[in-house]
Amino acid sequence: MTETWGFDTLAIHAGAAPDPATGARQVPIYQTTAYVFKDADHAARLFNLQEVGYIYSRLTNPTVGALQARVAAMEGGVGAVCCSSGHAAQIMALFPLMAPGRNIVASTRLYGGTITQFSQTIRRFGWG
Repeated sequence: MTETWGFDTLAIHAGAAPDPATGARQVPIYQTTAYVFKDADHAARLFNLQEVGYIYSRLTNPTVGALQARVAAMEGGVGAVCCSSGHAAQIMALFPLMAPGRNIVASTRLYGGTITQFSQTIRRFGWG
């Protein structure tokens, strides 16, 4: 059904359905760090990536999952990845492109934390 929605409607509705119990439209903010498993076999399937589900909030979270689905729908993509910080996003973008001994060129007019990340932290990966 999302194929017929416009951009504005996708921005509000994509990635989540109304709560069946309350009818609430907005995605709740799940403030948890851990999830309950049905049994040991269920946990094993989740940790072995044989079944999709929630394991630990830093890895997967229903609130972030809804945001990722919404961004993907708005951009016409298959999926999306959301990060908790700009620095995390920069590293995630660079990892597939960089290797030890490779270099990046960046403006010195970037945000101060980015300059520090690019001039100091990336050296630990063997990048310049």
